[in-house]
Amino acid sequence: MKVTQVSIGRFHHFHLARQLERHKLLEAIWTGYPLFKLKDEQGIDETKIKTFPWLQAPYMMRGKLGLDNFKWLNKAWEYQACQTLDRHVAKQIKERTILVALSSVGLNSGIRTQKLGGFYICDRGSSHIKFQDNVLTEEYKKWGFVFPGINPKIIEKEEAEYQIANIITVPSEYVKQSFLKMGISESKMRKVVYGARLDRFKKVSEPANNSFQVLWVGGVTLRKGFMYLLEAFQTFKHPRKKLVVIGQTSPEIKQLLTGQNLAGIEFLGQIPNSELPYIYSSSHVFVLPSVEEGLAMVQGEALACGCPVISTKNAGAEDLFTDGIEGFIIPPRSADAIYDKLAELADMPQLRQRMSENALKKVTSLGGWNSYGDSFAQLVSEINMGNW
Repeated sequence: MKVTQVSIGRFHHFHLARQLERHKLLEAIWTGYPLFKLKDEQGIDETKIKTFPWLQAPYMMRGKLGLDNFKWLNKAWEYQACQTLDRHVAKQIKERTILVALSSVGLNSGIRTQKLGGFYICDRGSSHIKFQDNVLTEEYKKWGFVFPGINPKIIEKEEAEYQIANIITVPSEYVKQSFLKMGISESKMRKVVYGARLDRFKKVSEPANNSFQVLWVGGVTLRKGFMYLLEAFQTFKHPRKKLVVIGQTSPEIKQLLTGQNLAGIEFLGQIPNSELPYIYSSSHVFVLPSVEEGLAMVQGEALACGCPVISTKNAGAEDLFTDGIEGFIIPPRSADAIYDKLAELADMPQLRQRMSENALKKVTSLGGWNSYGDSFAQLVSEINMGNW
């Protein structure tokens, strides 16, 4: 059997599609993205890219339509976009296949696949959805906000997917442990660690000797733990310290930044990917203290540029590098731990240099997306041989 993929957006699924195509295993990939936005997806036979954009495309445009503040509408809209894509794909499946569906878009198509004698893989990129909802509710409350919550209908649907799926694929040990804590059997799960476009990220410069630059890349949100880095950086003593922040800042963080000491911090917003290798390479350390995530691929990008990483297990760090070798893996929600590691790297340039060299060595073993594709192809082979 070949593989039929379903993903409401791009996420990592087009990387997977390219890898399955490389292994001659791809039947088709269905998405809610409009076709004109997928013209840059190289390495996939264009006849295998199928779109059903009628609800997802306008959902993606809701900000420009002035509808972004209607939270009740957006929740309902998001659910219906997932549901209609799922039902449409279910109608298109006519014969046995291995369905790999991103969580929330695979219930109906998964049932259809199994009725035809096929195999259903629920692919979950973040922690168990109810676990995720609980963690984020707690985190928002800590900072004085009310987490809007995940649509209960999506939670209900995903939990149904977890139950009927033949396998649940997850990208990191943190995600796997979240499922175990929520009562899902380990025998039903398979960890397949994401890769990164390491061909695009290489060491192209050196950090300055007369300063200490800390780097953040990603959404500037409570979920990713930005406020813990801010507190650590404010406390961190260095005569020429600098924090470079790349990414879109959430409304909650903007509110929390009011009245804060932002000396030495540069918010760059979104920048072209082509500029990232230089910024990674010229930074002394990359920090991503996520409270909840699946596996943040920016960590691999930083390592590929020789930039040591300070991160948490909750960002999937333990599946990418070793604590104390290429960087530090710290507890979540700990500004003190971030401060300690910043100070250690600043006080010991030789340690930072050694970690930089180790990071470059580590990247050669990560294998980029090919390693991820090979692992997924191995899983498909096991399924076809009847070993699942």
